[in-house]
Amino acid sequence: MARVSGQVLVLGGTGEARRLAAALVAEGVDVLSSLAGRVAEPVLPAGDVRIGGFGGAQGLADWLDEHRPRAVVDGTHPFAVQITGNAVRAAQATGTPLLRLHRPGWTPRPGDTWRFVDTLTDAAHAVAAFGTVFITTGRQGVAAFAGVPGHCLVRSVDPPDTPLPPGATLLLARGPFSVADEVALMREHGVDVVVTKDSGGSLTEAKLTAARELGLPVLLVRRPPLPDGISTVATVEEALAWVTSRSARPR
Repeated sequence: MARVSGQVLVLGGTGEARRLAAALVAEGVDVLSSLAGRVAEPVLPAGDVRIGGFGGAQGLADWLDEHRPRAVVDGTHPFAVQITGNAVRAAQATGTPLLRLHRPGWTPRPGDTWRFVDTLTDAAHAVAAFGTVFITTGRQGVAAFAGVPGHCLVRSVDPPDTPLPPGATLLLARGPFSVADEVALMREHGVDVVVTKDSGGSLTEAKLTAARELGLPVLLVRRPPLPDGISTVATVEEALAWVTSRSARPR
């Protein structure tokens, strides 16, 4: 298939961003995925890849001015507030079309005992009375739980940069995880409550199903609001249609 002119920049790091990159490559679109570099061994998407930040909103704006991509798709994690904000400011400054690929959050089902809180600090306060707390909020959020008196089971892809809570158990693992494995893990460690972010998606949803089966409560941190004025879609298919409908920008 002939290549479609005009590079598309995908700000990635999620399963949806990887699926979008693969779909764009299959359509013959010249795509570059940018990964923040916060994971030591990231799963690489199809197409060209760059790893590392741009240097804030101005650095990204300078890159957009130099490379003149036809569009930017922000497919970063729903909690990547700074990256999304930088993308909005850079796109506005350079007149670059920007789309946010924003997967829906999770919805409770019958049998779920969920409580939503606004911050990781709120979550840490809410679980202070529990015996064993299963923390699945990513390595950058572990510091908020330093004062939790109970035992903490911490799971992340890479080791946290901050000290673990006293007596915590660290599990280094990358999803997706099966429901059966999550049930077995929670039983093995005597988990009393699960703490996570409302990330959405299917790759890490098994822990919620496992908690439901075991009758365990779940603390979910609400998503931060998106910047005003950013266009969003919920699916890879919608993002693909949006990209392929745009012509290349003049250089």
